[in-house]
Amino acid sequence: MAFALTAAFALPARAEDSPQPAPIPIPTAQPQGVNIKILYVKENRSKELPLSLLDQPNPDDGIAGAKLGIADNNTTGRFLNQTFTMDVLEGDIDELIKGATEKLSGGDSFIIADVEPDSLLKLSDALAGKPAQIFNVGNPDDRLREEDCRPNVMHTAPTRTMLADALTQYLVWKRWPNWLLVVGPSPKDQLLADAYRRSAKKFGAKIVEERQFKIDTGNRRADGGYEQIQQQIPQFLQGAKDHDVVLVVDEDEVFADYFPYRTWVPRPIAGSAGLVPSSWHPALELWGGTQFQNRFKKLSGRIMRPIDYDAWVATRAVGEAASRKQTSDFKTLRDYMHSPKFDVAAFKGIATSFRTWNGQFRQPLLVSTPKQLVSVSPQQGFLHQFSVLDTLGIDKPETKCKAYTQ
Repeated sequence: MAFALTAAFALPARAEDSPQPAPIPIPTAQPQGVNIKILYVKENRSKELPLSLLDQPNPDDGIAGAKLGIADNNTTGRFLNQTFTMDVLEGDIDELIKGATEKLSGGDSFIIADVEPDSLLKLSDALAGKPAQIFNVGNPDDRLREEDCRPNVMHTAPTRTMLADALTQYLVWKRWPNWLLVVGPSPKDQLLADAYRRSAKKFGAKIVEERQFKIDTGNRRADGGYEQIQQQIPQFLQGAKDHDVVLVVDEDEVFADYFPYRTWVPRPIAGSAGLVPSSWHPALELWGGTQFQNRFKKLSGRIMRPIDYDAWVATRAVGEAASRKQTSDFKTLRDYMHSPKFDVAAFKGIATSFRTWNGQFRQPLLVSTPKQLVSVSPQQGFLHQFSVLDTLGIDKPETKCKAYTQ
């Protein structure tokens, strides 16, 4: 049994997939220390009240992950005469662009951006031609890596197509290929639904039927609100074609959690509730995850969320490049992070790196329930000629990105 569990979470261990990192060079003499500044910019956004009281956003979402990355960089930096610091700016996008431009003149060349898609493009265009490398965290829009890609932006957040592929691989591996697709009304839901349609075609799953869910949750907190939901969901699903899984698409998390245990026929829920793909999960214990989670909790007083992990990866990427190259020179570090030689340890059991054709961070993705890790994708049996990690998302032959050197 122990062997079976180990195999279930293992990724193929091929040389080209998991290159061994080169040893960190020990400087013989360094008269002047290396000081690297990182800037975190967070756009103010209005969000609807979360469906569950357990999902209240934290004011330091993302920022806390970057702070842990700074601490980790400085742990190694003490031995290499390197110091890392971070500034934080919050506001609307125009305020963030003004502040980032001012900070850039003071040496904050590496910018972690937690902003809306159009705001990211506005920020990157405002800093075009300047010594600035932007890291997109928390934003899954594929277009930012494809037709709207920018050469000064790298992406540590997984795309919708990567997340969809991660879940689809597991459902296909489980031989649950027939889906009832339930799609919410928001534009983000439509984009995520497109990603699942693409993924189903890519891996041989079948969407037997689609239904559009109209959100009407005005009485959800009133006495008897659960009774309305208890009747509404099964009625909504009544008469659906035979299916293995109900795949719910609700990126804003405003209705998906109503579906588990309320379906017309007993079927598992996946997508935006039930079985969910993500870049991180607070219950991950593999590959040093327990120690990593404990350090984050000690620093922030809470559990780590995916956007915290995305921000931590961005910060660590800068630190890893600095430790290898022994310099704070912006061009040297930027070019190295963009090169095929760069990789960074990310508590995923395999070397991770950035795709050279669009700046997307390639990584294993987690498939989890709210409390437990279920599996890790790529799944066994899904092969690729160069890296199995590139079975997740848009591969190099498909890319529409023209800003990166092909």
